Amino acid sequence: NPKSTARFAGHPIHPMLVPYPLAFLFATLVTDLIFWRTQDAFWAQMSFYLLAAGIVTALLAALAGFTDFLGERRIRALGHAWQHMIGNLAAVTVAAVNLILRLADPAGAIIPTGLILSAAVALILSLTGWLGGELVFRHRVGVSDQPE
Repeated sequence: NPKSTARFAGHPIHPMLVPYPLAFLFATLVTDLIFWRTQDAFWAQMSFYLLAAGIVTALLAALAGFTDFLGERRIRALGHAWQHMIGNLAAVTVAAVNLILRLADPAGAIIPTGLILSAAVALILSLTGWLGGELVFRHRVGVSDQPE
């Protein structure tokens, strides 16, 4: 099986970090929707913080993912790995644009542009998450065949 090169105590780091940006960026969409319905500035501010946290944690997950991608030629040979990487880079780029648009006025940037961008990020991450699952469950990337 293709081995993960970014590991801690024998466990791949990338799948340990991925839940954080996913949770933050999907929660951004939820808080944007709540803001849209309530117009409460609290939710706009929460969206801003969740978006920032999602980008920071996505960059950390990407560092581990790039380490695996660059460190193992068998991973680079997988089409799903390339699609997963490019899609995640696109999601982080869209999230960064979304954050930049909110810098001056977190509430004013949500309807409609911020909400649309948050939905686009959630859609892209749904697709790249599926591809990440394909890498693990179909291509067995980072899965050890060693008995415990």
